Amino acid sequence: MSTEATTVREVPLPRSAPSSRGVDARGVAAFVDALENTPGVEPHSLLVLRHGDVVAEGWWAPFRPDRPHLLYSLSKSFTATALGFAVAEGLVDLDATVLSYFPEFDAEITDDRSRRVLVRHVAAMASGHREETLDRAVADPSGDVVKGFLRIRPDAEPGTLFCYNQPCTFSVAAVVQRAAGQGLLEFLRPRLFEPLGVDPANLGWLRDGQHREIGFSGFHAPTELVAKLGKLYLQNGSWDGRQVLPAGWVAEATRSHIDNASFNDNPDWQQGYGFQFWIARHGYRGDGAYGQFCVVLPEQDAVVAITSQSPDMQAVLDAAWEHLLPALSGDLPADAAEHDAALAARLGSLALAPLEGPPVADGEFTPATGSRPASLTAVRVAGGELVLHDSGQELRAAIGHGAWADSGPLAVSGAGTRVDVRFAETPHLLHLDLADGRFTGRWETEPLHAPALATLRRPE
Repeated sequence: MSTEATTVREVPLPRSAPSSRGVDARGVAAFVDALENTPGVEPHSLLVLRHGDVVAEGWWAPFRPDRPHLLYSLSKSFTATALGFAVAEGLVDLDATVLSYFPEFDAEITDDRSRRVLVRHVAAMASGHREETLDRAVADPSGDVVKGFLRIRPDAEPGTLFCYNQPCTFSVAAVVQRAAGQGLLEFLRPRLFEPLGVDPANLGWLRDGQHREIGFSGFHAPTELVAKLGKLYLQNGSWDGRQVLPAGWVAEATRSHIDNASFNDNPDWQQGYGFQFWIARHGYRGDGAYGQFCVVLPEQDAVVAITSQSPDMQAVLDAAWEHLLPALSGDLPADAAEHDAALAARLGSLALAPLEGPPVADGEFTPATGSRPASLTAVRVAGGELVLHDSGQELRAAIGHGAWADSGPLAVSGAGTRVDVRFAETPHLLHLDLADGRFTGRWETEPLHAPALATLRRPE
């Protein structure tokens, strides 16, 4: 398959009124109410598809339709999709060992269980380890996560034990990249992005020190691509009459391969695990930290795509089951068109509240004890502009007064002695309190990859 770079025309999903696709707009509105009013949930975007069309969409300003969002572990479902293409093309064998793709490690990987870890085992989070191994794998003296992972003896026979373990997905990504001889984004471009009408120029994926996309996290993409992925899987790999992803792969990736009933106390994380997809009480999904969701509901012929800053991810799904599922029953009121119009108006005016109050006074500030992140060494406010000194770099952004000032990857609002900084290509919000020449920084949700602030955006 040719991978020559070509200009890709962005093709949006078709749009329809909710009632024309059997969706009660009142239920969607109730779901939005729940998202906005549940502690631990902060929505950033929402797309609801029914019968292939978008029937509801909204972005909470300063988030926008064209802006990519860090998907965290929802990245895993895109990695699994790359694996599906690689298997279909004979590049990767699910029943081959991970080690077989890295023969240069063979002499040093002597543990019998590690040598028996198959590609299908790591795809299903079933390497045999009982605990997350990322820190140990990253700390390996070789600097290679796959090698470090294979050096950690599994606690049980591979294939018998579920453990949500990042190096499993890293290994899947590394196997595909080794077998294909190219990165995941490059590999997926002609196979996934171009057929779905997605411009790869707006995408980015975090890489390791060997320039490999890490697979388990770090993918930045607009919400519409998340919805398109869900639609592709809902349609068993078919897109506009073309079989893009083998239907057999869709069925295999979205069935349970391993029991995860004891994983945690949340019911939608206890229903089984496929190939980088969670089986849920209703349908299946890919998801990522702080509430990034691609929920596929085959019985309802629906997809729900969400980005957010939501530590309480179970609450998001609970609200979907309570409000969205009944809305998809096809039972519509006589005045459904009026509810369609009301919902469209509501979704068109969504926004996260900015700070209100007097403008932030000019000043220079140094960190107070315990301020986060520790890498932020100075803050300056001058003429309505915020300047952050972090990790040897300088970030500048306008400060919105009673609004969010959008400065590329930053959206900032300030009032009095408080400035809120949204890293708007990620879920994250940094609160800055300024007083007496000192600042105290506090994350609303702390970035998981602990990067310099300048890297909290789509990787180039």
